[in-house]
Amino acid sequence: MYATTHSYFSLRYGTLSEEDLVVLARQHGFPAVALTDINNSSGIFPFVKACQEQNIQPVAGIEFRKDNQWLYTGIAKNEKGLQELNEYLSCYNLSERSLPQIAWKPKDINFETEVDFENAILIYPLNRRNPETLKAYEYLGVQPSEVNKTVLAAGKKVREKLVIHAPMTYVNAEGQELHRHLRAIDNNILLSQLQPEHGLANDAFFRPIDKLRAQYAMLPGIWENTEKLLQQCSFTFDFQQRRNKQSFTGDHYDDKMLLEKLAWDGLRNRYGTHDKVAAARVKHELDIIDKLGFAAYFLITWDVIRYSMSRGFYHVGRGSGANSVVAYCLHITDVDPIQLDLYFERFLNPKRTSPPDFDIDYSWDERDEVIDYIFKRYGREHTALMGAMSTFQENAAMRELGKVYGLPKTEIDELVKNPDDPLLQNSITKNIKTYSALLQDFPNVRSIHAGGILISEQPLTCFTALDMPPKGFQTVQWDMYTAEAIGFEKLDILSQRGIGHIKECVQLVRQNKGLKIDAHEVEKFKQDEQVKKQLASGDTIGCFYIESPSMRGLLSKLRCDNYLTLVAASSIIRPGVAKSGMMREYIQRFHHPERIRHIHPVLGEQLQETFGVMVYQEDVLKVCHHFAGLDLADADVLRRGMSGKYRSRSEFQKLVDKFFHNCREKGYPDAITKEVWRQVESFAGYSFSKAHSASFAVESYQSLYLKAHYPLEFMVAVINNFGGFYRTWVYVNEARKAGGNVLLPCVNHSRHLTSLQGTDVYLGFIHIESLEQKIAHRIVAEREKNGPYSSLHDLISRAYLTLEATILLIRINALRFSGRNKKELLWEAHQLLNNKPAVQETCMFQLTPKEFRLPTLSHCELEDAFDEMELLGFPVSITLFDLLKTEFRGEMMASEMVGNIGKKVRMVGNLVCTKYVRTVRGEIMQFGTFLDAESNFFDTVHFPPSLKNYPFKGMGVYLILGKITEEFGFASLEVEKLAKLPFQSDPRY
Repeated sequence: MYATTHSYFSLRYGTLSEEDLVVLARQHGFPAVALTDINNSSGIFPFVKACQEQNIQPVAGIEFRKDNQWLYTGIAKNEKGLQELNEYLSCYNLSERSLPQIAWKPKDINFETEVDFENAILIYPLNRRNPETLKAYEYLGVQPSEVNKTVLAAGKKVREKLVIHAPMTYVNAEGQELHRHLRAIDNNILLSQLQPEHGLANDAFFRPIDKLRAQYAMLPGIWENTEKLLQQCSFTFDFQQRRNKQSFTGDHYDDKMLLEKLAWDGLRNRYGTHDKVAAARVKHELDIIDKLGFAAYFLITWDVIRYSMSRGFYHVGRGSGANSVVAYCLHITDVDPIQLDLYFERFLNPKRTSPPDFDIDYSWDERDEVIDYIFKRYGREHTALMGAMSTFQENAAMRELGKVYGLPKTEIDELVKNPDDPLLQNSITKNIKTYSALLQDFPNVRSIHAGGILISEQPLTCFTALDMPPKGFQTVQWDMYTAEAIGFEKLDILSQRGIGHIKECVQLVRQNKGLKIDAHEVEKFKQDEQVKKQLASGDTIGCFYIESPSMRGLLSKLRCDNYLTLVAASSIIRPGVAKSGMMREYIQRFHHPERIRHIHPVLGEQLQETFGVMVYQEDVLKVCHHFAGLDLADADVLRRGMSGKYRSRSEFQKLVDKFFHNCREKGYPDAITKEVWRQVESFAGYSFSKAHSASFAVESYQSLYLKAHYPLEFMVAVINNFGGFYRTWVYVNEARKAGGNVLLPCVNHSRHLTSLQGTDVYLGFIHIESLEQKIAHRIVAEREKNGPYSSLHDLISRAYLTLEATILLIRINALRFSGRNKKELLWEAHQLLNNKPAVQETCMFQLTPKEFRLPTLSHCELEDAFDEMELLGFPVSITLFDLLKTEFRGEMMASEMVGNIGKKVRMVGNLVCTKYVRTVRGEIMQFGTFLDAESNFFDTVHFPPSLKNYPFKGMGVYLILGKITEEFGFASLEVEKLAKLPFQSDPRY
């Protein structure tokens, strides 16, 4: 038996997966194995599952280390013992205290009282403890190298406390070398610098039973002691049991009744009192929810939504949860699954092996408050963020290994870029590639899932130790796949900038126009004529998910003016569908439905909405259900299997066989069955949930409505929430097009973020490069408290400005209220602040400006523009076109392109963004997006020959020669030549 082993969850230390470790033990006849990974319990449940499959007794434990030093190892006698060890490690992790040299278990978080371990055993290094002071559950571990000296020193009483401690970290010499490389990576040192103090295990080979017994033969009783220790340990686990909080109200029946009440109340609100289809669907879903025991999960999600709505927070419920009418009635989502013909079985069905989850998006600046509520509402003992595991991938592994071999960055870059280059082949690069291959998919770093939260029935320490990342919310030590395997359903609380700009736009409209808007009135937005027009034209800059050049082009090609088409567009734009050619096929069928030929009438009937093209994951369910006769639950299992995750499972193959068997019984020709299966199988791997697309489309409509009716408020909100597809200057340009008078930052009007006063858009201090934000906040706070600033001297005295900050504000013309030009102000600033001590907030002395007379100093707007470009990243007082040496603005503007298809023209455009793609031959081609001198967008296509001879040379204004082409009514410029136009020189230099 092995009392201590390490898997690769001993990060940057172990060399075996938990499955490989168990198989190895099984092959060599070990009846029991203990997994004791370093300072974590991440691998316990995969290990236990593997042991159950191999009929080996699993023993759970944790090895505790501090600064690479082994302190002691904890072995759990049972499930409660694992909880004790997890609680012990969590207590120190969460309090950020160092593990003590001798384990003592705090009774509570105050560390005031010590209590004994009741269900766990501790093994200490041989020389760490006096045997006379050991408690009943404490032992001393003897390593193979310590046997001889222990024989001489150990009396009978000591021998009773001795157990075998032969940690197994690697199997053979190759594994030992891999371990050495991992330790070098972990310590960020050269391989040649490795020493034992770096946590290096020099003798941690796998030892067969006979060899292990022989090494300890000189210590009578130690084998028996170790056997007795392991015989005390029995870890069982039911992988079929659900682990989430089991009841919201405290009683399952009360949960059922409350969910029914909320669902029927919501039904009346959403559908009225006479919708029989909706009522039948609600009843159907409630029956399944109750049967599978998910009432508490729905109620907890509803509780979170109720809280956030009471705070005025905006949310978007998306993911497969949007397939549920009950979720729609509970306002968890604004997607109507009946309107979109979404199947509930895609979210929850009796045959689905993995639990469902709700994805709830909040604004980036409100999400943490929602998470804080969940932790306080359900208790820290039962609530934690989902962990994630970052793994070694090929390029990252090669970079790490290149560093431990001492290669300079340039050589590492070249090796990663061209690993098979003959000029790079030598003994070092051979080793790097060898060990890089061995490290593939090894766990590397524990991190945090993007938004997953677990709410458990039992304390979470029954299953995991907890970490405390910088975010400040405790986190489990395993990822979503382990969570799913042991019966947890996560609740995803996510954040995005799109919701932030919707929320802020509503606030700005209320402040600026006195109007109150409910951003959740999506049905009203779908019918709005102005929204339809804006959507069909592709005028969607700033709108969530539909503002990219490719999406705007797709909307124009589809003449998209309705919700269902937008839902489809949100799905077919995704890389998998687009790359497969199905996006182009969909557009062609949209324009020429008369040419559609269906392989079988069932496909035409079931995929009528998408012109016979499978666009969504739900389409796979439809085809499998209506064409092959599988029930919806089996169809969903089959779909998940084709995504790759369960492809090897026997139940998947049974369903494949059932698909073909049913088709034969229906009398379909084999050729048709095989072709339908080919289409289903090839599509399912990259398909996108219709519920996801519908959720995105709902948020797109919210953005569209605000942009269509309140464009200025909308663009200011987009500017302030950052994170959009484009750079800030593009949104500033849109604000100007919407009628905004865009103004530079001003110390008497601007705020930290961009603000709107009527139609005046004052850029925020946040945009000024290198300006300390605490100074910006101080300027605003002092102005609000004591009124506007009257002069430079007044500003410096009241806002305690440094010389550096004052110069930045002057250069960006933020003191233009003074009526003095920049050069005069710079002279005064230096006179007031140069060579003086930093002005403190206590203002211990009074600044007194001297009288002086300056000569007339020349000034031009070009100087201002270059200052603005340096400090903001873009000019405001003039445009980039005004900076050009040439007055030529092109032979044609973007608005004229559609009427001049086929013509070769020269156009001038300010580059907005580019996108690389590879052709079928592997060559690089590029797409460009530009703004013309009238601030209208146009797109360009750069095929490989043109791109090779005339590449892009960074941001700026370009002269472009090309032919205007058209596809489905959308015009673009096929580029022959491209040249970046020069700017005028800064007159100061």
